[in-house]
Amino acid sequence: MKKETKKQKHSKRKVITTSAILILIVVGICFSFIPLFKNLKFGLDLQGGFEILYKATSVDKSKMTSEKLTATYKTLSKRIDSLGVSEPEIIIEGNDKIRVKLAGVKDPDEARKQLSTVATLSFRDTEDNLLMTSDVLKAGGAKISQDSAGNPAVLLTVKDKDKFFEVTNKVKDMDKNMLVIWLDYQDLRDSYAKEGALCGTSESNCLSAATVSQGFASDVIIQGNFTSDEVSNLVDLINSGSLPSKLTELSSKTVGASFGDSTLEKTLIAGIIGISLIAIILVAVYHFAGFISSVSMMIYTFLVFAIFWLVGGVLTLPGIAALVLGIGMAVDSNVITFARIKEELYKGKSLPVAFREGTKSSFSAIIDSNVTTLIVAIIMFIFGESSIKGFATMLIITIAVTMFTMVFLTRLLLKLFIKNDYFNDKTRAFINVKKEDIPNVNKNESVKKVPFKDADFLKYTKVFVPISILIILVGTIIIGVKGLNLGIDYQAGSDITIEASKKITKKDINKDLSNLKLKLRDVEINDDEIDIRVNNVLDGNKVKEVVNYFEEKYDAKTNVGVVSNIVKKELTKNAILSVLIAMIGIIIYMSIRFRFSYAISGVVALFHDVAIIFALFAILRLEVSTMFIAAILAIIGYSINDTIVGFDRIRENLSKEERKKLNKEKLITLTNKSISETFTRTIYTSVTTLVPVIALIFLGSSEILTFNLAMLFGLIAGTYSSIYIATALFAVLESKNITKPEKKKIIYTDEIEEKKIKGINC
Repeated sequence: MKKETKKQKHSKRKVITTSAILILIVVGICFSFIPLFKNLKFGLDLQGGFEILYKATSVDKSKMTSEKLTATYKTLSKRIDSLGVSEPEIIIEGNDKIRVKLAGVKDPDEARKQLSTVATLSFRDTEDNLLMTSDVLKAGGAKISQDSAGNPAVLLTVKDKDKFFEVTNKVKDMDKNMLVIWLDYQDLRDSYAKEGALCGTSESNCLSAATVSQGFASDVIIQGNFTSDEVSNLVDLINSGSLPSKLTELSSKTVGASFGDSTLEKTLIAGIIGISLIAIILVAVYHFAGFISSVSMMIYTFLVFAIFWLVGGVLTLPGIAALVLGIGMAVDSNVITFARIKEELYKGKSLPVAFREGTKSSFSAIIDSNVTTLIVAIIMFIFGESSIKGFATMLIITIAVTMFTMVFLTRLLLKLFIKNDYFNDKTRAFINVKKEDIPNVNKNESVKKVPFKDADFLKYTKVFVPISILIILVGTIIIGVKGLNLGIDYQAGSDITIEASKKITKKDINKDLSNLKLKLRDVEINDDEIDIRVNNVLDGNKVKEVVNYFEEKYDAKTNVGVVSNIVKKELTKNAILSVLIAMIGIIIYMSIRFRFSYAISGVVALFHDVAIIFALFAILRLEVSTMFIAAILAIIGYSINDTIVGFDRIRENLSKEERKKLNKEKLITLTNKSISETFTRTIYTSVTTLVPVIALIFLGSSEILTFNLAMLFGLIAGTYSSIYIATALFAVLESKNITKPEKKKIIYTDEIEEKKIKGINC
């Protein structure tokens, strides 16, 4: 056995010390997860609470503008504060809808009542006729002021001075020329005749009744017997109520806290197991480099949570799913780099040179694959709603953190150990490359190991394409005959979930729904839970009636989710729009970075992946919900990764060929060679991404089962489509281009060309 030199011993000690420090950092990160996780905000699906979707309309029947919608948003924010809700989530959707998520709310009826009673400011005459709404005022324009005697008063800033002049000029000619300002005026309850003497006091909603002697177009002072505190409160009330909007409930959903606790626990356990399995795979395949990648992965996970906490994100089930999925995608960045380093070693290069060349050549593929996913994530964020938007937020964060940890940090750590020289002759320990597989270039040895050399991948296109066509054809027929199994999100109706200790039969449910005058669409009875779907869109009173009915009869805990036809149309439109825009974005990016033939081939493969998922969901009668759409969009972003890495290698190999010497046979050979060079990486990437998804399927919550199944189908379809469909189509399209003669370039010059005449100068 060869004795270690003093330098080698020093290098070994340095490697052990640095590795120990990295392990301690990982342990520290694991312990710091506990307080960080406790400080995160959890969404409805993890904490329980209440969600409601409103349609906002103008009181005066005028068009709903963005300003009015924003003002309504601010009003709801102030109203929610009085409910004692921690960190509510309010989302403006479309041109006239607002979704409110109240995690931790114990009394949904109280929340519904308080949210729908919007503070509205109005200007009326003494006969209570509406003259103006708060449209004429600047949003949030109420300020603390003083009257002429120096007493506390409220100043209202007028925005539409022409309208204000028109109304006051009309009021001055009335028998009782008074302009009465009301807050939350209600017919039958309020009237100036009854409350005129109380205007400006806390006993009336009448804020002020001012005599108008002339038309004017200036700001308004509300004065009365106000204290400083009363004026301050009045300013807040008016600013929160200065909007001409009414809220109509479109849908609502109550989620129990006990459900949230069990879901969170299951999903987290599945996530931890998934991450652990990925770390084991990385170390088994890449040895020490895999260990460094696992360290980066832990830092990556911690940073994603930390950034999500810093931006005030609300953690939901889709967010957790995006995090686990993002880990698989992040590891791909390392797999691409490690595969390139191994290739350089197989060419006979030293470890430092192989590291330098491998990291350099892998960078373009990493950038392109992450940018395409980022394009899809941004589109999801802009056009998605509710859970899709949350998924997109987490996905954007994971992409940004991937570039820092899995690209910059991993390379920095690897470089640190390579500079130490300890691993120079220990390539198997470093990255699992045997010394006997590295040729000695000084002895003119040729490359010894070429994985999948001379493999004809494209011939299997004839196998996979018919299989895909058959699956898609069967799925299309089933969709045409039976349609998709649409979830409550994509159907007008209501979803009633009952948890009861007593046994309830289907016959009981039919009788109960008949008593409640509800039309049954579908019912599923499990051991401890019954899921009922009805065609009726329940309003607030009917929801309360249903909940009370099942509670009194079965002592059951009942949750009701409601979706109107408007919501169904909006969700469907946004989902289709998101997919189409994502496709267009990918085509544009790939056309710029590659060529149009690459872009078309990549997008056709994506359409194939999406079609396969839809077909399998139709065949297996799995439910299509908003979570399903999030999975479709994620697959669009993810499956393009494999395709781009393959295309990146084809582009690189094509650049080494003289185009005029290229023919169809050479192009097919070159394409097969490119696939063989990236095949191992494709398999490893698919496995590391599938591991957390499979862990979530078997160990996670049933609430995200459809998401994970869609991801599973999409990842499998995406893997073989990138190898056997996208590349085959590219070869067909590009073979037509290479047979076309190159267009002659016209060169413009100032020089006068001599005309040649036979027999004279030629």
